Amino acid sequence: MLTDLYISGDSPLHRAHPAWKLVQLFLFCTILFVVTHPVMLALGLTTVALGYAVAGLGPRAAYTAIRPAFFVLAIIFAAQLWLETLWLAIYVTLRLAALLMAAALVTYTTRASEFTEGLLALLSRAPSWVPKAKIALAISLVWRFIPMIRAQFDEVREAQRARGLDRNMLALVVPLVVRTLKTADEVAEAITARSLD
Repeated sequence: MLTDLYISGDSPLHRAHPAWKLVQLFLFCTILFVVTHPVMLALGLTTVALGYAVAGLGPRAAYTAIRPAFFVLAIIFAAQLWLETLWLAIYVTLRLAALLMAAALVTYTTRASEFTEGLLALLSRAPSWVPKAKIALAISLVWRFIPMIRAQFDEVREAQRARGLDRNMLALVVPLVVRTLKTADEVAEAITARSLD
């Protein structure tokens, strides 16, 4: 079953138009990558923190957003530390964490159906040959697969932990891939049955 990460609320961010939130997220990520200055990173982290406060979400929600990426962040930090300097390793890791938390903030405050509507609104001025509905459907499916994969990974990890295999990456990845592909086949069959392919 496909779910989303939406957290119900009545904050200004929850009520904001999905297209506006997507545009703001795109601008935020672009600026944070283009302007490589510590002050900009500090402003970005402050903006994300204010966004969570406005949405009525605490530090726990921000932690949940970056928790699945801790392993990747650790690898990036170690690589930058080995190739460059400690300061650059900290900077790159914090910037990626800020981007992840900003993206999660949008998912926390936007329902999957609203996200699809926002994408269609952004694509409304695209040429007629652009398959707007199919693009919106594809991206919204990705949007909803992310929490599903996370939930399945937690289930597989708990099952393998009970078997004493929680440190075996192969034992974790193979069942997760099989379950994800099976779900993808079921979703594809449902889309085909509705003549949306």
